[in-house]
Amino acid sequence: MVLLESILMGTTITLGGGTLLYFYQNELLYPAKYRKKSREFIVPKFSDEEIPYTDVILTTNDKIRIRAYICKRPNDEEACERPTVLVLPGNRGNTGKRSSIAHNFYHNLKCNIVLLSYRGYGNSDGIPSEEGIKIDAQTILDYIKQHPILHDTKLILYGSSLGGAVAIDLAAKNEDKVDALIVENTFLSIPKLLPTFFSPLKYITFMCTQIWPSDEQIKKIKNIPILFLSGKLDALISQQQMKELYELSNTLAGKDWKEFPYGNHANTIIQPCYWNVIEEFLLWAIFDKKNEYS
Repeated sequence: MVLLESILMGTTITLGGGTLLYFYQNELLYPAKYRKKSREFIVPKFSDEEIPYTDVILTTNDKIRIRAYICKRPNDEEACERPTVLVLPGNRGNTGKRSSIAHNFYHNLKCNIVLLSYRGYGNSDGIPSEEGIKIDAQTILDYIKQHPILHDTKLILYGSSLGGAVAIDLAAKNEDKVDALIVENTFLSIPKLLPTFFSPLKYITFMCTQIWPSDEQIKKIKNIPILFLSGKLDALISQQQMKELYELSNTLAGKDWKEFPYGNHANTIIQPCYWNVIEEFLLWAIFDKKNEYS
């Protein structure tokens, strides 16, 4: 009887979880409370970081107005010669809270930077979804490739958490336009991520409408060098997911793995040598030499 009760309870919980998953997965994946907070702090603190920027409004092919911030080097000649980093954020906060990322890429690594605000975040219109965010990412990439200054610069995609999935998908679809890919603490796919929170969810992952299949997309990338940055103490996305992504990658352009033993999901970026690792990666991935990137 106890066993039967346990089975019934587990079934009830799983079915209840399935109902929540089916009807509210967009809200769970792109939580409104964080999107609301992102609207309360719109403008990045670029002025505090002494980073010049331009706020641009783009219209996607499905007629959604999205915002992006373009931070190019101080003069056009330098901007044309330096790489451009497209920062693809996770599902919380906004571009303003990523000014520390901008600081390091801009001041220390001398890159141009483009920060995208997905639909439903910041001052961008619309409601976030997998399909919509993929459109947003393609829209900003196309904008960069048509930009009068940045169009011929080396393009690096940088994505953390959900942003890693966005970056992997974008790279897989634009190998001829992307020169390097950096992903941090991201996942295999949403259906493979959910059971790590509650194992019975593995029986209802067929109900997922938001998939983000990075495990499939990573295998399509053949000619882009990839850097995998992993916090060993990440309690939100198991490090095993990052390890499997690394193993699934079969790029011919080279890949590198860096583990940060005290890094968790949120603080990997401030771990010692984090930016040194990125700099070394860019040396061989973009410049193919050790003395030009200074």
